[in-house]
Amino acid sequence: MFNIKRMKILFVEVVWVPGRKKLPFFQSLLLSSMSIYPTLQARTYASATPDEHEVYLVNERFDRIDFDGDHDVVHINFVTPVAPRAYEIADIFREKGKRVVMSGLHPSALPDEAIRHADSVLVGRDELMWVKLLDDLEKGKMKKFYLSRSKINPENIPRIRVKSKQPLTLVDAVEATRGCVYRCAFCQDSHVCGDFVKRNVDDVIEEIRTFPRKALLFYDLSLTIDVDYTKELFARMKELNKRFACCGNIEVLYRDDELLRLASEAGCVSWLVGFESFNQKNLISVGKGSNRVEMYRDAVKKIHDYGMSVIGSFIFGFDEDDENVFKETLDKIVSLDIDGADFSILTPLPGTPLFRKLDEEGRIITKDWSLYDKKHVVFKPKKMKENELVEGVRWLAEEFYSPLESMKRTIRCLKIGLYPSLLTLMRAPIGRRTAPRGEMV
Repeated sequence: MFNIKRMKILFVEVVWVPGRKKLPFFQSLLLSSMSIYPTLQARTYASATPDEHEVYLVNERFDRIDFDGDHDVVHINFVTPVAPRAYEIADIFREKGKRVVMSGLHPSALPDEAIRHADSVLVGRDELMWVKLLDDLEKGKMKKFYLSRSKINPENIPRIRVKSKQPLTLVDAVEATRGCVYRCAFCQDSHVCGDFVKRNVDDVIEEIRTFPRKALLFYDLSLTIDVDYTKELFARMKELNKRFACCGNIEVLYRDDELLRLASEAGCVSWLVGFESFNQKNLISVGKGSNRVEMYRDAVKKIHDYGMSVIGSFIFGFDEDDENVFKETLDKIVSLDIDGADFSILTPLPGTPLFRKLDEEGRIITKDWSLYDKKHVVFKPKKMKENELVEGVRWLAEEFYSPLESMKRTIRCLKIGLYPSLLTLMRAPIGRRTAPRGEMV
């Protein structure tokens, strides 16, 4: 019987996808030790681990996995595009007699698939279930599945105590809230990880105080869901002298000047906004009708007026999109003075209503999860061919992030502020070089 009080636990963050072409140099660099964005989910589970256990963290971007280490438990946290590699890692460890636990968005969406490569699967995001699993394991009665409650107690969300393995990290990361109330049809996180919850503001502030860096990213799906909570958080952050970016919903930013003022005073330099489309029918079809296209222009101007930039997210491949959508989107983004943009291909991730709909319609082309990275077409679009969708997104990214246009935006952003301008400058080479490179499936 497995019954020890002190265990050596290895947390594995998976990033490498097998069977794919070698990445261009710049993309390879972004996934190397020069990557500036810290990971969070695996470190959250590691931080929740009771102190009597020894915790080790390995991230494939920076370290080789030691498959022969004397670890008692291997905890693998991963998302859909790296599922094949995660299963490969898990199978190797299990062949060597190690107990494997899986967590993350993909195993939460497809636990029956994941359990074929693991001894236990954490479904959802609930650190208390991880602690429960360890307790059961010590008693020799670990279960195959541990299901999170639909609404977790935010007091059980730990502060991050385990440092990132990244040699060069320019920003820190935090979650003040978890979950989302909007339930967009394409969003995996909001459909597999439980209801919206808020951490105690005091706890969030104290965690941020421990961060050594001035720059900070909020990994919340949206900081505009509970506006009163966010206003209190921002008011408290004024004394911390941080510079940060966060996600928000356009209809809230459009109407709430006080929120924008407090955000600016707290040190916010940029809002990441899911515009997704300029076609209202597209937005309604995926449950994001709260986005009103007619409010986009005034919302962007308001955010600029308060000294913050706007990074927009745009998705292509909706049923109303045809081959003209790329030029039309570019013209509108430029006319709205949006400072940066992420362009992605609509991806029906498992566990989402979008996946179920397209699967029922027979429009899913492949279930090779390594292609579900928002850079490949994995379903049949309605009004264009697969290659037109890939080439259109690639063309749009290269046009928007051309050296001349990028420099124009950087100079224009100087009117907003130094930090927004620097952020705009930094995003230009990333946006251009991480666009689809002519591949389909």
